[in-house]
Amino acid sequence: MIPPRVALLLLLLLGTSSAAAEPDPVPAGGAAAPPERAEPLTLERAVSMALERNERAQIASEQAEVARARLQRARAFFFPELSSTAAYSRRPYETVRTIGTQTVTLQSQDALSGVAVLRWTAFDARGYPLYRQAKRERGAAELEAEEAKRLLAFEAADAFLLTLSAEQVVEAASRRLEFARRNLSDARARLEAKLVSVNDLTRAELELATAERESTRAASATEAAYVNLGLLLDSKLAPPLSPPESLFEEASRKLPDVEALVARAEQARPDVLASFERAAAAAEAASEPWRRAIPSLSLLGQVRASNETGFTGRAVDGFGGVELSWSLFDGGERYGEARERAALSRIAALSARARQRKAGAEVRTALVALTSAQSSLRHATVAAAVARRNAAETAELYRQGLTGALEVADASLRMFEAEVAQARERYGLGLSFLDLRAAIGAGPLEALAEGASP
Repeated sequence: MIPPRVALLLLLLLGTSSAAAEPDPVPAGGAAAPPERAEPLTLERAVSMALERNERAQIASEQAEVARARLQRARAFFFPELSSTAAYSRRPYETVRTIGTQTVTLQSQDALSGVAVLRWTAFDARGYPLYRQAKRERGAAELEAEEAKRLLAFEAADAFLLTLSAEQVVEAASRRLEFARRNLSDARARLEAKLVSVNDLTRAELELATAERESTRAASATEAAYVNLGLLLDSKLAPPLSPPESLFEEASRKLPDVEALVARAEQARPDVLASFERAAAAAEAASEPWRRAIPSLSLLGQVRASNETGFTGRAVDGFGGVELSWSLFDGGERYGEARERAALSRIAALSARARQRKAGAEVRTALVALTSAQSSLRHATVAAAVARRNAAETAELYRQGLTGALEVADASLRMFEAEVAQARERYGLGLSFLDLRAAIGAGPLEALAEGASP
C-alpha cells in the first residue's frame, strides 16, 4: 500500500508534467493572444511612410517621367528616320517582252518587292527652340515633383503633430475626470458627515458628468486624427506616437536672420525654380513661329529590290537626293501664333515673379507666427502650472471645509483648460516651425538630421 504522502507527491508530479506538455489554451471566442505592442511611431518614420506609400508621391514621379519622355520625343527631331516596306503580288499571268536578244520580265506572276527609305532633316530652325522648350519643361516637371513630395512630407508631419496634440488633450481630460471622481467621493463623505448640503454632491456629480463628456469627445477626436494620419501613411495606426522632442527644442531657439531665409526661399524653393523654368520654356516656344520663315534642308535616300527587273535589268536599285523646303507665306498664321506665344511668355514670367515674391512673404509670415507661438507657449506653461497648483490647493481646502464644491469644480475646469491650452500651444509651436521650414524650401526632417537652426 502506497503511503498517503507518496501518493500526493506522485499526483503533483503527474499534474505538473501534463500541464507542461499541453499547449496554452486559446482565449474565449477562438481568438489568438494579442500581439505585443509595436514600437512608437516616430516623426521620421511617418514622413518616410508617406513618401513611400502615398499615391501622390508616386503620381509626382510619374508626371516627371512624362516630361522626360516628351524630351526624348523632341530629341528625335535631330535624328534620321528609316522605314522599310515589303510587298508580294500574285497575278493571273506573267508579262515578258523580248528586245533584241534580251528577254525582259515586266510583270512576274509572283512579284516580290522591298523598299527602304532614309530621311534626315539636316537643318530645320524650328527644332532648336522646341528642343530647348522640352528640356525646360522636363526641368520644371522634376522640380514640381520634388515640391509635391516635399509638401506631402510636411502634410504628414503636420498630421503627426496634430495627432500628438489630440493625445495630450485626452490625457488632460483623463486627469480632469480623475479629479472629478475624487471630488465626488469627498463630497459624499462630507454629506454623510453632515458637513455640507446636498447641493455640494449635486455640483460634484455635474462636474463628473461634464468631465466624462469632455473625455469622450477628446477620445473621439484622437481616433479621427489617427484615421487621417493613417490615410496619409496608407497604414492602420495605433497609439502611441513618439513626440519629436528635438523638433520642439529647435523651434524654441532664437530665430535666424529673416533676410537670409527670405533670400533662400526666393532663390532655392522648388516651386519658385519650377515657375521660372516654365517661363523660360514659354519664351523658347514664343521664338519658334518666327523660325518657320527659314528654309529647311532634308536628305533623302531610297533602296528598292524586286524580282521584276524591267528594262534596267537590275534587281536592286536606289537613289539619293536633297530637299529644300521654304514656306514663303502661310496666310499670316505664324505671326498670330507668335503674338499669342509672346503674350503667354510674358504671363509666365509675371507669374514666376509673383510666386517668388509670395515665397518671401510666406517666410516673413511664418517667422511672425513662430515668434508668437514661442511667446504663447511660455505663457501657457506658466498658466498650466498655476492652474494645477490652484486645483490641488482648492481640493485640500474643500477637504478641510474651507471652501465649497463650486470653487472645486471651477478649479478643475481651469486646470483642464490650461493643460489643453499648453498642449495645443506646444504642438502649435511645432507646426509653426514646420511652416517656416516649408516656406524656405527645406524638408521637415533636415534640421532634425543636422541639428541646426533653420
